[in-house]
Amino acid sequence: MNESIDILTKELISKIGNRIRTVRRNKGMSLDVLAKRTRFAKSYLSEIETMKKEPPISTLNRISFALEVDLPFLLTGEKFERQAKEISVVRKGERYPSPGPFGSRGYVYESLTSEKADRLIDAYIVTVGPDFPPEPFIHEGQEFAYALEGTQEFMLDGKTYFLEEGDCICFDSDRPHYSRTVGGKVGKVLVVLALKTK
Repeated sequence: MNESIDILTKELISKIGNRIRTVRRNKGMSLDVLAKRTRFAKSYLSEIETMKKEPPISTLNRISFALEVDLPFLLTGEKFERQAKEISVVRKGERYPSPGPFGSRGYVYESLTSEKADRLIDAYIVTVGPDFPPEPFIHEGQEFAYALEGTQEFMLDGKTYFLEEGDCICFDSDRPHYSRTVGGKVGKVLVVLALKTK
């Protein structure tokens, strides 16, 4: 079972990496330019394109924004172009759900900020599944998580924190972290990610 999940995960990462590289090249964009637009290291982007790194959903969202394609296209290949806006109002029924993290059961990300031009944060409402992701997340910047519904078992840098409804946590996201919902009730978390600009 785990072996089949690993194979599917590798296939998905391979397809995502290929889509990123194809879109970037079709737009005549170098890795240097993509690195400047996303504020990710060129080496990190190269590792994503060549399947050496499994990118978290926040990273894919930022890459899709820089490439001016919709996030579901990177995940599924379904094409849907979008236009960045100076002011972005996202209605409740307009949030598009994206699956993730890879290989995890019950996770859904709803982006709240994907259409904002030149944004400095990414915000999501995340439905958190009952299982931990197969690997912890490690990425640039800082992260803020606010428990909207349910109880979260949050693992950060090897320590366990339980977040009840109304609790929150803020941390440097280059520390290994992941979470799951416990207690039987569906868990929802408001997650805000900010890149370090320097």
